[in-house]
Amino acid sequence: MDTPLQHTTVLLDEAVDALLGGELPEGPATWVDATFGRGGHSRLLLSRLRPQDRLIAFDKDPDAIQEAARITDARFSIRHEGFRHLGELPAGSVQGLLMDLGVSSPQIDNPQRGFSFRFDGPLDMRMDTTRGESVAEWLATAELQQISEVIRDYGEERFAFPIAKAIVARRQERGPISTTAELAELVAGTVKTREPGQNPATRTFQALRIFINAELEELQQALEASLAVLAPGGRLAVISFHSLEDRIVKQFIAKHSKEVFDRRAPFAAPQVMKLDALERIRPSADEVARNPRSRSAIMRVALRTEAA
Repeated sequence: MDTPLQHTTVLLDEAVDALLGGELPEGPATWVDATFGRGGHSRLLLSRLRPQDRLIAFDKDPDAIQEAARITDARFSIRHEGFRHLGELPAGSVQGLLMDLGVSSPQIDNPQRGFSFRFDGPLDMRMDTTRGESVAEWLATAELQQISEVIRDYGEERFAFPIAKAIVARRQERGPISTTAELAELVAGTVKTREPGQNPATRTFQALRIFINAELEELQQALEASLAVLAPGGRLAVISFHSLEDRIVKQFIAKHSKEVFDRRAPFAAPQVMKLDALERIRPSADEVARNPRSRSAIMRVALRTEAA
């Protein structure tokens, strides 16, 4: 029998503490785990919520939906959709909203999912394997310039054009790339220098995963939706794992954490701020020692203002 793939939740206690924020509101309250994953945050939240509260989770991954079925708590429900659908919740109905943007360890460690260059498997990388185009399918038809731009923009890869050129040349000579090992080998043969300790394919794999799942676009949509669904005094906590994500979160919170003056109407009242930036939290040294995959995590916490 195969051993189940394990996942260690990053910033588990810190995220739940940040979301609850001390005293719970009077009356029933709704909380949202926008990225269920393997349910670490959801399970701890449920252990600390009251009988009258409820928790709604979202996830695109069929394996996550299967894992969620093991939770029998009547206060819990999950939707098989990405968190871009947050805006479908009633306005002002959510007391706390958590987004953990990391790829779960079972996704990375399962060769069939195609997320990692460490294992040979189909070059898939879709979060939702029931719909959409895989990375292999996209690379089979994408133009050189498209591939180069994706690797450059989403992977911050300075060798994006040579990698894209090698992918297209390989496609023309021997047919499309179909496995993770083929792609990793091709990138390694193209990228001659790399930061110490980093696999040459790291940035390319990150870029293709982000692109094929429209991760940054979905994050932006979910953040905007959070302003509508969070109740006054509700809390937003977002855990990101690379600079592209964190930059979006940081800029979003900063944008909505200041009063906006209309220069065309200097005597008009300013547009009130919608968020109050609370804190930025990194994993402790102990957590990083226990779970090295947590080392790049950054959690930003904000409060939905009463006045907005």
